[in-house]
Amino acid sequence: MALALLFAGQGAQKVGMGKSLHEASPAARALYDEAGQVLGWNLAAVSFEGPEAELTQTKVCQPALFVHGLALLAALQERSKLPVDGPRFALGLSLGEVTAYCAAGVFDFATGLRIVAERGRLMQQACEQSTGTMAAVVGEDRAKVQDLCREFNIEAANFNAPGQIIVSGEKVLVDNAVSAAKARGMKKVIPLNVAGAYHSRLMEPARMAFAAYLATVPFAAPRFAVFTNTTGQAVSDPAAIKAALVRQVVSPVLWEDCMRAAAAAGATEFWELGPGAVLAGLARRTDKAWVVKSFSEFTDVTA
Repeated sequence: MALALLFAGQGAQKVGMGKSLHEASPAARALYDEAGQVLGWNLAAVSFEGPEAELTQTKVCQPALFVHGLALLAALQERSKLPVDGPRFALGLSLGEVTAYCAAGVFDFATGLRIVAERGRLMQQACEQSTGTMAAVVGEDRAKVQDLCREFNIEAANFNAPGQIIVSGEKVLVDNAVSAAKARGMKKVIPLNVAGAYHSRLMEPARMAFAAYLATVPFAAPRFAVFTNTTGQAVSDPAAIKAALVRQVVSPVLWEDCMRAAAAAGATEFWELGPGAVLAGLARRTDKAWVVKSFSEFTDVTA
């Protein structure tokens, strides 16, 4: 088996995630304990007990999803569930790309957690300084959605799977595009309940500050192939990884491209490490022949 690990992005979080891992896996519990020390606040309590409004905040849910993904990986390693030669590939959706780099040894857990915490803080700050939103366009091809974006001065933020594209931008412009799309016969255009216009020019203040922050952080080459959202291709040079993480803040997430590239590179099985099985659903939309398993809680690890 040539295993590819998949790590969740913002929006997958839910209250209670990781609680069973903390209770049953010493390796996972150690990561939650370390996270509390690194962050200076009780990430485990917010993850396990909420309230949901607090967990949903960008500056909270990004570290929470990062720790949950790596806690699942630690529990799988602890119980010798991974292939003998380990994973061969890793990829993550938006925030999950940081988790994938950490899993591949580009930086250690504490460094990765600080990166994610700063990324989440800066992105939340950018949301609060602008009036942005996002919408999902379902059942349309890329060219048609990109034409819509050009006409209404918004941006395509996520190419998640065939027929599932997210657009992003100033709220009034996205609202205008949604109304026009429906009038033109685009049957499923859904405004999303999000805090801001992620992966758009409205995140530029976050990108600039994040670049300055990452300039001080040492990166290593990954131990196995990791695919970047910015191009959909594998990236291995530490400087290129750093540049990709910075650019990703304002660039579209080419998730479908990442998945197809991993399959083309030889991945024979995908394991999603995160809540909600969101990525497994996107994989099924992209290619039903792919073997995809989802791990969210301790019972998934021991099954």
